[in-house]
Amino acid sequence: MATSEHTPDDPRWAAVAERRPGADGAFVYSVLTTGIYCRPSCPSRAARPEHIRFFDTPAEAEQAGFRPCKRCRPDRRSPRQEQAATIAKLCRHIESAEQPPTLEELARRAGWSRYYLQRRFKAVTGLTPRDYAAAVRSGKVRRALAAGASVTEAIYQSGYNSSGRFYENSDQLLGMTPSRYRAGGTGTDIHFAVGQCSLGAILVARSRRGICAISLGEDPQALVHELQDQFPNANLIAGDREFEQLVARVVGFVEAPELGLDLPLDIRGTAFQQRVWQLLRQIPPGQTLSYAEVAKRLGNPNAVRAVAGACAANRLAVAIPCHRVVRSDGGLSGYRWGVERKRALLQRET
Repeated sequence: MATSEHTPDDPRWAAVAERRPGADGAFVYSVLTTGIYCRPSCPSRAARPEHIRFFDTPAEAEQAGFRPCKRCRPDRRSPRQEQAATIAKLCRHIESAEQPPTLEELARRAGWSRYYLQRRFKAVTGLTPRDYAAAVRSGKVRRALAAGASVTEAIYQSGYNSSGRFYENSDQLLGMTPSRYRAGGTGTDIHFAVGQCSLGAILVARSRRGICAISLGEDPQALVHELQDQFPNANLIAGDREFEQLVARVVGFVEAPELGLDLPLDIRGTAFQQRVWQLLRQIPPGQTLSYAEVAKRLGNPNAVRAVAGACAANRLAVAIPCHRVVRSDGGLSGYRWGVERKRALLQRET
């Protein structure tokens, strides 16, 4: 829907002023004095701000009575959108293949060189084709183990030719050995501590690989129970003084996100979730994207609900800034740690 009120700090203004090709597909803008609408990268002469209105889609602009610009053709796919659609098809192919496709096979499907495919695939998804295939197989292993399959069954059902190849990467894929993962984290050490910040209680947990949970809430004990539910058989170890210093760094980041969080993260999720989370980490403080915009940037405009699901599955508050994803009308909803905390985080970033 169109934005009826405009503010100077709206990130769409900058995208239009700078004619950013990367913003194409996220929205279009119309010009009241000409009756046309354009894509953000349109090279036409810039209109005065008071004459511009934004729309999420070309269809909405046309329903409002505007016609497409003949120069930038906003009613057609841009080259970037065509590339994103091609990569989305490659992702579906990787997900359905019994064995991970080679780079040469993917390049032939796309009609691109291997170098160009590698570069564009990572630009769109945040992962190389090889890493994306590994994330897909990791998700298959997780689902098979969760469904009760034996470790050997899960390995071969997920497309590994040998157990040795899987075990070489099992720690990176699961954060622990597969047998421990299947047993709910048995024998895995997870250090944690609970502190206080301006948003209430905060729990920080760390595995061998990095920070695996940042949770917010009112009841510190409830946060601990949530961690226990995630890995019921893990060794939860209360943090010492050194660990509490790490918690202090995380609290400082929550209070001032612009400072950044230079700490390793243990990010576990499906291939799609990792794509969403990678994109969210690229949203600067003070800016937001709608769920629809995130789906479009991933090359799958129909995946709005899946994007919302990935945001809901995020266990690293603020570090993966799902609070910067809002409804198309700018409204706040769907925050794992409460809408009021989402509003507070956004307000302190503006």
